[in-house]
Amino acid sequence: MLRTIEADYLVVGAGAMGMAFVDTLVSESEATVVVVDRNDQPGGHWTTAYPFVRLHQPSAYYGVNSRNLGSDTIDDSGFNEGYYELASGAEVCAYFDAVMRQQLQPTGRVTYLPMSEYLGDGRVRTLGGDDIEVSAPRVVTTHVEIVVPSMRPPAYTVAPGVDCVPPNDLPRTPARDRYVIVGAGKTAMDACLWLLRHGVAVERLTWIKPRDSWILDRATIQPGSQFAKRVLRDFSAQLTAVHEAESLGDLFDRLEAKGCLMRIDESVDPTMYRCAILSTAELEALRGIDDVVRMGHVQSIVPGRITLDGGTRDVDDSALYIDCTADGFEHRNPVTVFTDGHISLQAVRTCQPAFSAAVIAHVEATYSDDDTRNAFCGPVPYPREPTDWLRMMLVFNKNQLQWFSDPDMMAWVDAARLNVLHHVSAAVSERAREKIISVLTSQFPAINDKLETLLAQASP
Repeated sequence: MLRTIEADYLVVGAGAMGMAFVDTLVSESEATVVVVDRNDQPGGHWTTAYPFVRLHQPSAYYGVNSRNLGSDTIDDSGFNEGYYELASGAEVCAYFDAVMRQQLQPTGRVTYLPMSEYLGDGRVRTLGGDDIEVSAPRVVTTHVEIVVPSMRPPAYTVAPGVDCVPPNDLPRTPARDRYVIVGAGKTAMDACLWLLRHGVAVERLTWIKPRDSWILDRATIQPGSQFAKRVLRDFSAQLTAVHEAESLGDLFDRLEAKGCLMRIDESVDPTMYRCAILSTAELEALRGIDDVVRMGHVQSIVPGRITLDGGTRDVDDSALYIDCTADGFEHRNPVTVFTDGHISLQAVRTCQPAFSAAVIAHVEATYSDDDTRNAFCGPVPYPREPTDWLRMMLVFNKNQLQWFSDPDMMAWVDAARLNVLHHVSAAVSERAREKIISVLTSQFPAINDKLETLLAQASP
């Protein structure tokens, strides 16, 4: 017999965004929720990530709004020395598991269905083969899925006799004389840094990078009163760079000169931007890797040779290849967040998915119609290329203007633990805060016009 569960919301996926949404919704309403997830514990891609993965941003900005992640301590050693702690993947998984078991389920309003597949139209199939029908007027899904290397085989051909592993296998693979890191994103950066941290000489590393990336400086994304001036200075510098820029190229030159963006190799123009964050110590370590192959994407690997878009490269037969080429955030164009009984979780603030999901939940619980809700939650595109830096800022600025116009919304945003700017506003006086908002409200329209002008220069 088909089992039926009635609830106000059906949330598909217990990843970071799904958990942040449910946490805020349950905290701010009497809603009942069914959470369906294909994994055996909450955490989404964190449950399959490589064991040495850590947050790129401080733990203070991640997780759910109602529960701190970590202990708000500053690291005193390593590549993150002097900055606030970065939770490990294991810590993040344990944290989300505790949120579900200790906070959400005990309310009696959250039904959690792990190891279950959502089939559409409210139907769920469990691991045991039982079908469940969830009757809920609102269905919540995450618009963009995250794909990490362990979730799929390499996109290129790997011949027998070649050792090619995802980063997950790196800690348990015997040492090699040569390591070849394939990929240009943050996963590849993490793999390089893990090897260097464990004493592998830089001469033993080959890094295949089909493209280079703009990177954010972790020093400008820190909580705590001691960092408030630096964070505000960086935000001001971004606005100034946009205001003064005469072209797209000039804008990125200014952003780099002001320390808003960094790149590993200053002789190579980045063609990628994915919100990757590094400390300056990490940046300098990566700059020490001299054997960097820029010949496009890998097509195939056979013993002793790599074939790429731009030619071939001979490599020692015994090399270990570390596949870091998964796309991370799948590329999808933004869609309207609230539509006809469906909520599509997306970023509404640049580079902060968990906070964005909490914002969407707060707006859902507070405002009564989808038109008003959508006015507060313009979807910020997930970045892929440098011009997305402008697209993200443009939409986020428009969202902020909407938030500024509503005192209740602004009070919630100010108090939200997950909001980067909450930690800054908490470190300044009320008068200074009001002045900052007044200045931004007056500047954003002109800044947005300039962003539109600069984006018009980009190739279609």
